[in-house]
Amino acid sequence: MTEPQLQKITGHCVWAGADIKSDPRWRFNLTAEDISEISHADAVLQKRGTPWTEMTKDDFPLDGLAEKLAGIQSELEDGCGMARLSKMPVERYAGRLRHIWYGIGLHLGTPLHQDYNGLMMRDIEDKHEDTDALFDHRLTTRDGKPFTSSKARTLSSGQLRFHTDRCDVVGLLCVRPSRAGGVSQLASSVRVHNAMIERRPDLAGLLYRPYHRSRQGEEYGGENMTYPLPVFGQRDGQFTSHYSRTYVEAAQEIDPSTKLGDKQIEALDMLAALAGKFCMEFTFQAGDMQFLNNHVIYHARTAYEDDADAQRRLLHRLWLSMPNSRALPEDHAVLWRNVEAGAIRGGIGLASAQP
Repeated sequence: MTEPQLQKITGHCVWAGADIKSDPRWRFNLTAEDISEISHADAVLQKRGTPWTEMTKDDFPLDGLAEKLAGIQSELEDGCGMARLSKMPVERYAGRLRHIWYGIGLHLGTPLHQDYNGLMMRDIEDKHEDTDALFDHRLTTRDGKPFTSSKARTLSSGQLRFHTDRCDVVGLLCVRPSRAGGVSQLASSVRVHNAMIERRPDLAGLLYRPYHRSRQGEEYGGENMTYPLPVFGQRDGQFTSHYSRTYVEAAQEIDPSTKLGDKQIEALDMLAALAGKFCMEFTFQAGDMQFLNNHVIYHARTAYEDDADAQRRLLHRLWLSMPNSRALPEDHAVLWRNVEAGAIRGGIGLASAQP
């Protein structure tokens, strides 16, 4: 088999946490004028009685915010790959946050389904649930023990490992932060990629080859399905990385023939170590809106502690397909379905659409 051509990527998407943390390029704030415009748009929407799930971009005009939101789109795709829009007065908008958050999302991209039942907005919180049984199935390891998930909705006792989501951009609105912990960790996957080429090109090359993943809990019937997808990819000089070790591990439990070799495991270990080395950390505050380009950013969080149930940490999550997105390698169609630039892609296929 021919070795992949290893080529470093340059640009603003290559950064280390120590350098990017104080850089203002990815930090945006809502002004008093912005908030007034949001309030007016929501007041009109309330009079119409439109549910947030039926909103369109035209239902929530944000002409004054257009330039700022366009700047966020540009920074996500052509800049450092992340943006934070702060100072949303969440207490003022109690009961209307879903409408407002979804409206902002519509001005950035196209919201996608986050499960096979058509969920459009995920609440990220500690629900004290058995997440391995949430999707009408339970995946167990070969020794009969429950598979340990690292999904965003797992209990707060453990950290969430570095990963990407199944969309061009993931957006998180912080409604309530945790009492302690829950530190967000963001790493440039491009910096990780370049460092691996410098230090261990043999391992970097392996990550350009397919790793089998599980569709566990994502696609309908996914508890019995695996698919091959490289961790790294390039097309037209643009980089992409899709990575979730949980689903790689799950694939091996479903189908032992996908078991990784020692070098493949070493490559994933190095990727995780470098993400930790180069990451930036910050703590969500109420009203923070975080946007991440999954093609160039890995995200994780530390374990956290909650207050009483009524004050639990709560984030609203959107998955967005972006109009200014990059083209992806052809072999990524197994996940994204459409790999062309600007295509509506990603998310979870609906159960009703299954044959």
